[in-house]
Amino acid sequence: MATYSNLFIDQGSNFTFVIDETGDLDLTNYIAIAKIAKSYDGTVKSTFTTSIDIATSKITISLTAAQTAALKPGRYVYDVIITDDSSPVVVTRVLEGQIHVTPGVTFDASAPEI
Repeated sequence: MATYSNLFIDQGSNFTFVIDETGDLDLTNYIAIAKIAKSYDGTVKSTFTTSIDIATSKITISLTAAQTAALKPGRYVYDVIITDDSSPVVVTRVLEGQIHVTPGVTFDASAPEI
């Protein structure tokens, strides 16, 4: 069963979150995939860049400032799955929850990136 965690993203800012899988699973030969949608059966609004550090058993998910700028303020859902290259392929959902995208006073989505 996946861990449930709500995340908060500032619109127009870089976002990074680290998932600690220490002691839970050997992440050798795994890849991570993480996506955001408005609802569980909705269209994907953004895809996180993911990386796995096998030595520390940490999974990092991140979005660029341009990606977060493209998200309208509001509530979304997300999940992070890992898959390995065994046969049959093992798929494990490690994290899921809601994302709250918050607008800023200074942020202007129409302005060029800094």
